[in-house]
Amino acid sequence: MNTQTSNGTASAYLAAIAYALIIGFSFMFVKLAIQVANPLDLLAHRFSLSFLVLTVPVIAGWLPFRVQRQDLLRLLPLGLFSPVLFFMFQTFGLVTTSSSEAGIIQATVPVFTLIMATIFLKERTTLLQKLSLLLSVGGVVFIFAMKGGAQLSTANIIGIALITLSAICFAAYGVLARPLTQKYAPLEITYVTLGMGFVIFNVLAIGQHLIEGTLPEYARALTSPVALGAIAYLGIASTLITTLLSSFALSRLQASKMSVFSNLSTLVSILAGALLLQEEIHYYHIIGAVAIVLGVLGTNWRTRHIRRSSKSGVRPSKMS
Repeated sequence: MNTQTSNGTASAYLAAIAYALIIGFSFMFVKLAIQVANPLDLLAHRFSLSFLVLTVPVIAGWLPFRVQRQDLLRLLPLGLFSPVLFFMFQTFGLVTTSSSEAGIIQATVPVFTLIMATIFLKERTTLLQKLSLLLSVGGVVFIFAMKGGAQLSTANIIGIALITLSAICFAAYGVLARPLTQKYAPLEITYVTLGMGFVIFNVLAIGQHLIEGTLPEYARALTSPVALGAIAYLGIASTLITTLLSSFALSRLQASKMSVFSNLSTLVSILAGALLLQEEIHYYHIIGAVAIVLGVLGTNWRTRHIRRSSKSGVRPSKMS
């Protein structure tokens, strides 16, 4: 029994590592694709692939799907934050922001999540968590303060703002998803939100081309090997596979432990940008990234400490 538990935990850690690696490379693939494809077209094709691939097992009955029409009203706000706003802000932000910087900013998601959980879910925070929040925010501010006016153009500022908004939207998604995960299976939520992305991004992309009279351009991304590879990676690996990996890992690991592995994606995005896209990485990127990761670890410290105390027979303090 202990051996089975040990093997299950080891598999969960491997799944968490694989999840972080895939997410870390996703920024690079988005950056590559938008060099040859319109951002809205990229989003439309990405979610078309994801939704159609997941539709096959749903129709075949391999994937239980219990969501009724009335349930869709509960899930629509969730889909608005992610994938719609989250991926839209992220993709357009990457037009003028490096994949390395996007990965660093994305590491602040747990920080925004904690802030929203405190405001909307009335969760309490300790002094350490408050200081950790400041440390993470300070890491982001430090990076862009050190870049200076010469490197920080208006377009770059807009890109940074959009990536930050994408992080806030994903945090909002996490807070909204908490009560919904008690009623719906992760893949049911994923299927509905992917369907939302599929419809909205295709309507926006085709609508833009109709207005501009460039409808044949809608399929141009599908003729580029680079864009096709990126769409396949983003649509299948970065969307479907990561959902399965995170669900499996969370079934065996505490959420706080999983969030630590998520920070590995920041390191991967920095290395991928530097080694594969030849993006410049300066000392202040490293210092800022370390500050962000330490801040995220600090925001999770209380949860881990309480759980360890509970296992040792010490009654944890009440959390509201």
